[in-house]
Formats: sequence, C-alpha cells, structure tokens
Amino acid sequence: MEPRDRLATLGREVLGADLSLVIDQDVGLGSEKRPGGGCMKARRWAALLCVSAIAACGCGGPSVAARPANSSPLGDDIQGTVERALAGEWRGAEARQRDVYRHPKETLAFFGLKDAMHVVEISPGSGWYTAILAPVLAPSGRVTVTSGFDELAKHPEIFGHVEVTSSSQFGADGSADMVLTFRNMHNWVGAHSEQEVLARVFAVLKPGGILGLVDHRAKADAVPPGAGGYLREDWVIAQVEKAGLRFVAKSEINANPRDTTDHPKGVWTLPPTYALGDVDRAKYEAIGESDRMTLKFVKP
Repeated sequence: MEPRDRLATLGREVLGADLSLVIDQDVGLGSEKRPGGGCMKARRWAALLCVSAIAACGCGGPSVAARPANSSPLGDDIQGTVERALAGEWRGAEARQRDVYRHPKETLAFFGLKDAMHVVEISPGSGWYTAILAPVLAPSGRVTVTSGFDELAKHPEIFGHVEVTSSSQFGADGSADMVLTFRNMHNWVGAHSEQEVLARVFAVLKPGGILGLVDHRAKADAVPPGAGGYLREDWVIAQVEKAGLRFVAKSEINANPRDTTDHPKGVWTLPPTYALGDVDRAKYEAIGESDRMTLKFVKP
C-alpha cells in the first residue's frame, strides 16, 4: 500500500481523521514534486511511523466507532449496492445507528459476499441483516431466511423475493454458497442443539461454501463454553470443525475491548437490550454493544 493510503487508513482508524492531508499539502499528488520534496518525503514517513506507533499501543482515538481492523474492501461488483442498501430508508434510523457496532459492510466483505450468491441467513430476528442482503442479492442472487419477520410484508419491494424456509430445513442439500448467522450460536448452545444446527449448515452448503458466524465472545480464560450469552472463541471453532467445516480465518472487525463480559445480566446488560433498564445506563452505553468474534469457515 502506498504511504499516503496507509497514512489515511491509519489516521481514520486511530485518530478519526484523514491524515493523508499531511502528504497532500507537502507533496503534489501528480508526478511533479514541490521544492524540498526530499524533506517532505521524510516528513510523511515520520507521520506514518507516529500513527503506526499509536495504533500498535492502542492509544488515542475511538475504539468502537473507528473503522474496524482486519476488514477488506468489497469487490467493485457489489460495493455500490451494499452502500445503497445501508442508506436505504426501509432500514430505519434505529437500525442504521447500530452500523457503528455491527460493521455490516466490512463483515460481509470479510465473509466474501458476492452478488450472484445464494445466501441462507439463520434466524434473522427482525431482519437487520436481511434488509441489507435482500436488495444486494435481488438482481443476480438469492436470499433464504429460516424464519419470517414483520418487515417482510411491510416492504415487499425490498423483501418480496426473499425465500422463507424453516429452522428444521435450511434448503436443498448443496444449494447454498454461503450461510450466515449473527449472534445465534449462544442460543443453540443454551438449547444443546448446536451440533444439530451445524449439521444442517453443512448439508445446505455447496462444497467450497462459506459459513460466516458472529457471536458474543467470552474471555479466553472463561470456563467453556462460556456464560451470560458469551462463548469462548476457541470452543466455538472446535464445535464447528466437529461438524465437518474447516476454519479459514477470524477477524477483529466486531471486537470491542471495552466489554469486560462480566455484567450483572450477561450480554443483555449492554445495548441494545439494557436489561437493567436505567440502572447504570450511561456506563453501559459508554461500553457499547458486546465484544464479538467474527469467524469464517468453509465446507471441504
């Protein structure tokens, strides 16, 4: 990556500012450098090293609202449609406010979403992610959800092509390019059904198909599998691999180092649930939504 681009990225991540302006003011963006270009080149590298040092020590700048680490850009074929979906009025202001915690664009990029995929979303809840996936995949792909939600009928222009199956049958064997599940694994664990669900995931995926999984992350030294809605990341990886899928990569896209995971009402103490009501609400609002693992698996 060019120094200007690296500096711009680090500046946004660490300080919340585009520090590429330091370079723009010192060295022209074209091939012609301004007088004293050698000194200015040294200056831009010094600025880059300073910001890199800040990033390495975790100092300065917002940790939750900053651009998440370990994210990759979406392909040109899908970038614009995802951005338009994120801005869609059908999502509502409340849903858009959670983007800062859930990082949908970066998360979908990490999982490798393509516009011609057949994507199965397990237990979509109120359809927070489906409201993004549906318009993105409508032209060339397919979206299947394992349960319905109210917005399906309210916005047929967005959700009219979404297929609804059931929690016991995700679709025809080998029919899905990708299965996504967001903050559901802890529920399966609570019902002692994680292997049953993962077997259905394995069945519906094509060979080479991807499972993208996000869930609340317990501390690494927590008693496995975890408690209060949090799960140990290594335990989750082991359970998914036990079902036959191969672990590919993990990302810190949805990490939140402010989350201590030891709250009175578990993960539901934090927003958006606020299980304690107004008790210490400002404290939990400052923490933000939970620390989350973001895991990618493939069917061999």
